[in-house]
Amino acid sequence: MKFEAESLADVLVRLRRAQGQLGGVIQMIENERDCKDVIAQLAAVSRALDRAGFKIIATGLEKCVQEGADPEQAALDRAQLEKLFMSLA
Repeated sequence: MKFEAESLADVLVRLRRAQGQLGGVIQMIENERDCKDVIAQLAAVSRALDRAGFKIIATGLEKCVQEGADPEQAALDRAQLEKLFMSLA
């Protein structure tokens, strides 16, 4: 299953934000910031990545429903999406 970039525009925004947050975490470590602050920022990056992943999966499910693919292909797509979802959980 492939996606068009425009259907995942908000995912790209989330990922770019997470990329910036991760850069901030690296800088915090280099600047020897307090461990508690570093972990809090790292947790925020992790949540942002999880949300992006879940949005990609939700977009895939929506695409499957809208396209009305043949039942055999729909079952394969659903199985792939379920496996991807479980890898994030």
